[in-house]
Amino acid sequence: MGRAGFDIVRSTNNRGGVDDFIPFEATMRAARAAGLSVGDYIDEVMNGTPGATRSTIDELRALGVFAADPETVLEIGPGSGRYLEKTLKECSPGRYEIYETAAPWADYLVDTFGVVARPTAEFSLAPTPDGSIDLVQAHKVFNTLTFLGASRYFFEMARVTRPGGRIVFDVMTETCLDPATMRAWATQGGAGHDSYPAAMPRTACVDLFATLGCSLEAGFLAPMGVASTEVLVFGKGA
Repeated sequence: MGRAGFDIVRSTNNRGGVDDFIPFEATMRAARAAGLSVGDYIDEVMNGTPGATRSTIDELRALGVFAADPETVLEIGPGSGRYLEKTLKECSPGRYEIYETAAPWADYLVDTFGVVARPTAEFSLAPTPDGSIDLVQAHKVFNTLTFLGASRYFFEMARVTRPGGRIVFDVMTETCLDPATMRAWATQGGAGHDSYPAAMPRTACVDLFATLGCSLEAGFLAPMGVASTEVLVFGKGA
């Protein structure tokens, strides 16, 4: 399906409008048959973007996101865990929380990586205390959610991040939407996926987080479907 022009994505909330979850059993079987890790199988075969996860993690390492060796990490919508697995190779947090609505994947991540699965409810991170997380991240999540859903998560991400911590996520900003790219999405996007990808103004993100005490440290493009998405890195002030 990557050759057809779009990622296989997993909704973190039914209101996001993306109906296709990555199937657990079928994906695990296919990855084993291909001799690949689950994450590499999704990147290389299902999404047609070899090395996409690795390149994002490499960029984050170069930006020093893992240099402080975060003690607590929270990830929204880890799905198959392809970013989670590579994050754990970069740092060794004492606690890694996940918010994942697909129960088979959540159970797999808990059993495989020893992470803590938090109960999900709407767009809330309520079980996580204020200012308790060193690194909050979400990858390939907000491109599948409505504007309101993503916005509500943004407030929660800032709330749970400790002073001095970082927030990392990607959104499809205007940086990713030149006319040629818009034509590619319009002509190669799939039927039944009208809500994917969901765009989000870059300035709106930066300005909102600034009001929440978080400043933009860096941004870079990462491959997604027929084009790209923009990864934003924020630091929360002391």
